[in-house]
Amino acid sequence: MSTPENLAVLAQPKAEGRVPVTLLTGFLGAGKTTFLNRLMTLPEMASAAVFINEFGEIGIDHHLVERIDEALVILESGCVCCTVQGDLIAELKRLHDRVARREIPPVSRVVIETTGLADPMPVVRALMEDRFASARFRCDGIVTVVDSGHALAQLAHHREARVQVSMADRLVMSKTDLSDRATRHALMQRLAELNPAAPRLEVDDASQSVDKIFGGGLYASEQAPQDLALWLGQAAGIAATPATALTLPTAAHAHSGRVRSFSVRLPQPVAWRGFAVRIGEILGRWQGKILRLKGIVAVDGITAPMAIQCVQSTAYAPVRLARWPSHGAISAGQGAVVVIGEGLSPEDEHEIRALLADLPADALALRRAAAQPDLATRNWLGERMPLATRPGLSSGAFVIQPRFLRDARAGA
Repeated sequence: MSTPENLAVLAQPKAEGRVPVTLLTGFLGAGKTTFLNRLMTLPEMASAAVFINEFGEIGIDHHLVERIDEALVILESGCVCCTVQGDLIAELKRLHDRVARREIPPVSRVVIETTGLADPMPVVRALMEDRFASARFRCDGIVTVVDSGHALAQLAHHREARVQVSMADRLVMSKTDLSDRATRHALMQRLAELNPAAPRLEVDDASQSVDKIFGGGLYASEQAPQDLALWLGQAAGIAATPATALTLPTAAHAHSGRVRSFSVRLPQPVAWRGFAVRIGEILGRWQGKILRLKGIVAVDGITAPMAIQCVQSTAYAPVRLARWPSHGAISAGQGAVVVIGEGLSPEDEHEIRALLADLPADALALRRAAAQPDLATRNWLGERMPLATRPGLSSGAFVIQPRFLRDARAGA
């Protein structure tokens, strides 16, 4: 994907904290620019910054966006997901500097329209890991436009299309009037296999309000999804799954080497350190295969739920949420983890489920972490969490609680 790019900048009133950045993606011809044009007519987008990443030596798409100011930048080469990452970060720095010098009005949102062949995850990582950019911008989510008429064939033949759908926090269905009912039904099934958590909106509905499009992800410690159960995948039926896990439709397991997802239910609170180490071990063992892992978990010793997010082999700071969802698939004291991967076999899935069902105790987890200096979730161990409850010693006649023994020693 080495192609020259264009970035076009438009300038919204600045929100508190870091400026949210949304990736607008979708396969070639899905209708991203048309959808972007419709978004730009909304009053809330009056001062949004828009970066347009084009395909080909001669930029065309930026001419199709109706509101472009004088700050149009043509990148020299490459796709925004690979060689242009440095240029993208440089342009975000330039945008920040122009606002600081009051050359343009304050910007409260950035939308990056990627090329039809772009993998969004390197962009997410660049936004989150570059020190300057991550201090001033935060990834708000990924919105993928899906061509209702051609997406089935694109998903079958192009990895980029599958990754774009699987990574999405919102799916926007375009050209629904050009596809028949049977095609749309088959497409909905395929989208549910690839990404059960992402809400699917028709383009007419999605373009009516920014609230339907933005705020769908969880990539920053100050950011929480608008609907926790929906973010995790209420539509996937997590609440209806007994015991440990959700099994997606059989078709999701039939495509060896393809992108697919599955969900694992956590029926009771977890020991935080054991959970953190176990997730890190899973990311390390299946490095290169896990594209994204996210979840909402109950932690032993605290009442508020924790939301977690991992992109490939990078674990980002967990978010302690204010409260449990008042409705939906997840009840207080429970939780679930969604795994999106490429090339994960049914055997891999079975092993991941087994590992999440058998978490190490705190002391053992810390010893294992000490032996794994490259553990992806080492930053999670710095969270201030209570030690997990120590189970009592039991016999056939009675239960001895460890705290009673401590109290007795203290009084002796």
